[in-house]
Amino acid sequence: MTGKESTYATSGVDIHQEEDTIKSLTKTMTYKREGFGAPLTDIGHYAGLMDFGEFAIAMTTDGVGSKVLIANEMGKWDTIGIDCVAMNVNDLLAIGAEPIGFVDYLALEKHKPGFAAEVGIGLAKGAEISKMSIVGGETATLPDIIKGFDLAGTCIGAVKKEDVLTGEKIKVGDVIIGLKSSGIHSNGYSLVRKIIKESPYDYQDYCPYNPKTTIGDELLVPTKIYMEVLDVLKKHEVHGLAHITGSGLLKLRRITNLGFDFDDPIEPPEIFKFLQEQGNVSDLEMYKTFNMGMGFIIIVPEEVAPYVMGMTGGKRVGKIVESGIKLKNLVIE
Repeated sequence: MTGKESTYATSGVDIHQEEDTIKSLTKTMTYKREGFGAPLTDIGHYAGLMDFGEFAIAMTTDGVGSKVLIANEMGKWDTIGIDCVAMNVNDLLAIGAEPIGFVDYLALEKHKPGFAAEVGIGLAKGAEISKMSIVGGETATLPDIIKGFDLAGTCIGAVKKEDVLTGEKIKVGDVIIGLKSSGIHSNGYSLVRKIIKESPYDYQDYCPYNPKTTIGDELLVPTKIYMEVLDVLKKHEVHGLAHITGSGLLKLRRITNLGFDFDDPIEPPEIFKFLQEQGNVSDLEMYKTFNMGMGFIIIVPEEVAPYVMGMTGGKRVGKIVESGIKLKNLVIE
C-alpha cells in the first residue's frame, strides 16, 4: 500500500465519538416501566427486551446508512430494502428472538416516479426471507432536511424468556463459529465512499478482480439475513451470538467481558482486499470497521461445534479466552 492511510475517522465517522454521543443521549433515560412490559435488558445490547409474561418482546431499530448514496449513483434501489430489514433482523437474532413484524421509515427530499416501488421490492423480499410481516410505516417529505433520501426501520421479535441469549453463558474454551457475509453488508460506507472517491475508479467501472460486475453493483450486494440461527437454537446448546456490523469486532464487547482469539478467521472476499489496497487501510482499521467476510458468529461448547457448522456452513474461527480480542497478530482495541 502507498499514499496516505485512510481510516473510518478521516471519512467523518469516529466510533469513539459515537460512543460518547450514545452515552450522553441515554444517561437520563432512567425511568423503567414495572410489571407487564418492563425492560429485561439495559440499553446497549443488540436488541431491547420487554417482559410479556412467558415471552420477551424484542425491539431493534436501524437504517441503511450512506449505502443509499451508492444506490443513487447506480440508479438502483431494489435491494436496499433488504439491507434495512437485515440490519434489524440480524440484531434480533443475536439475542435469540424470532422476527415477527416490521415498520419502515422513508424520508425523502422529493418524490420521483418508480423510486418508491423499487425500495418496496427490497423491503418485501427482506420480510419474506425473515418470515415476518411488514405491518406499517411512515413516509416523510423533508426537502429542508433530507438531501436525497434515508431509509430506516424498526423490527419486533419474540423469544421465550428462558431462551434469551445475552452472552452470560459464554465461558473460556467455547468455540467461535463464523458465518460468511455476503459482502460489505451495510456498515462502513462512509469509508468505502471516501476510498472510491479518491481512487482512479468510479462505481460504474468493472471490478478489476471480477470483470463481470461493476464496483457499484458489488457494493450494493444486500446484507445476508441469518435465519438459520433460529434452527440452530432449536437443536443445540448455544452460549452466545453476535451480529458483526459497524465497528467490526469491537461489537463483541456487547456480549461478554471474556476474550476472543480468532486463530483461523474467514478469508475476506476480494471486495475488502480491493478497498484496503485502494485506500491504504491498515489491517487493524479494516477489522475495526468492516465485517471482513464474517457477518455473524455463534459461540457454542466444543462438542456442539461440528453439528452447528454442518447446519450453517459456518467455520470454526477461534475460541473464547480470558480477555482481549485478538485476530492472529492483531489486537483489536
